[in-house]
Amino acid sequence: MKKLLLVSAVLVVLGLSAVVVAGFFLGPIVTKAVNTVGPRITGTKVELASASISPLTGGGTLKGLLVGNPAGWTSDKAIIIGEARASIQPASLLGSHILINEVFVDGPEFVFEQRLLGGNNIAALLKQIEANTGGGSAAPEAKAGEAKAGEPLKFAIKSFRIQNAKMALSIAGQSLTVPLPPLTITDLGVAEGGITADQVVGQVLKRVLAQLGVAATEAAMKVGGAFLDGGAEGAKSAREAAKGAFNKLLGK
Repeated sequence: MKKLLLVSAVLVVLGLSAVVVAGFFLGPIVTKAVNTVGPRITGTKVELASASISPLTGGGTLKGLLVGNPAGWTSDKAIIIGEARASIQPASLLGSHILINEVFVDGPEFVFEQRLLGGNNIAALLKQIEANTGGGSAAPEAKAGEAKAGEPLKFAIKSFRIQNAKMALSIAGQSLTVPLPPLTITDLGVAEGGITADQVVGQVLKRVLAQLGVAATEAAMKVGGAFLDGGAEGAKSAREAAKGAFNKLLGK
């Protein structure tokens, strides 16, 4: 009996060791996957510095994520994320889709460029993602992230939170750093039984774009408020017009 218990204990230790070793190697695998598949989805430079995954707890951390701007914009960067954390239900890795309890992005920076004749870099990035992924459906570009059965890898996210975000904005010859309010999106892909990575990115970016548009409009009014006809009433009209333009852009 003692020998049997000893053998069992050894097997348990070996099993746990295997899980720890697997977790050690999962980080580089995730990093390589993001750096390979990311540019295919966005059509821009995507660089992830590192990732750490814990199979035991289902926790993961991504550090140093940079998403580049589409061609033709001043800055080479559109989004910079220092750190993002996620909590995954480990059992879901064996199911039809990966169930993520929470994604928490702390302190991201969005570089926002608005052209005088209309259009901005974040909207251009979103349009490029939709074009590369067939408008949000699974596309050949996303095949590198497909599951073994040939179906695209899908995710359901209960909570996606962005906090302490800021926007770098250049307007009227001035460079401004504008803080953004917290953003929480719940039940991403839950009702659908999972959505693809590009669909997750598209839905999140649409919400972020709406925030950036309102924040940019308010910043513009502060910089050039003295030139708005009608004083406060004119400023109010300008703000409502800007909101309407962004809602139209988002298809609302």
